[in-house]
Amino acid sequence: MNLRDWGLKVDVVVFCFLDLASNYEPPDSLAEWLEAGEQPIYIGFDSLPLEEPEKMTNIILQALEITGQRGVINRGWGGLAFIYFSSQWQNQVHHGGAGTTAAGLKAAATDNAIFLGSLTFCPTTIVPFFWDQPFWGERVHARGVGPAPIPADEFSLEKLVDAIRFMLDPKCKLITHAYAQKNI
Repeated sequence: MNLRDWGLKVDVVVFCFLDLASNYEPPDSLAEWLEAGEQPIYIGFDSLPLEEPEKMTNIILQALEITGQRGVINRGWGGLAFIYFSSQWQNQVHHGGAGTTAAGLKAAATDNAIFLGSLTFCPTTIVPFFWDQPFWGERVHARGVGPAPIPADEFSLEKLVDAIRFMLDPKCKLITHAYAQKNI
């Protein structure tokens, strides 16, 4: 589809962002932990209810250990400002809501994501639960900026480890960089 297909009376725009995290201050212990090592992987599923939260948490912790990565796990209404942390992570795993996907792809992790002016992109794994989330997972994967989505009911240690390794692969970073350049 070409933007000209819409005609002169329609403006096609990208996501709009509010700077809701500009005044956010993380707890000192978290800020110190973030500064003390490699950028972590962000993992969060917003406020979605999980059928087996302990099982999912154990899978996440094991996957981080197997891949040698640090992680920030944001549980539901955990009080962490998602947008604030977008500058702190190297990759992300989330539910794939439109807003979270857009904010994550805009992540400003300049050392690991690709920084281009005010817009940057970091590799993303989508774990869709319902609604439009499978769509966003497929779009992320089709663009090469993340692995195939992992449907929530198929979430497993093997699939998460594979997804993390996909995001860590330098080829994924190169594709992410090319995508960012093309979409600026």
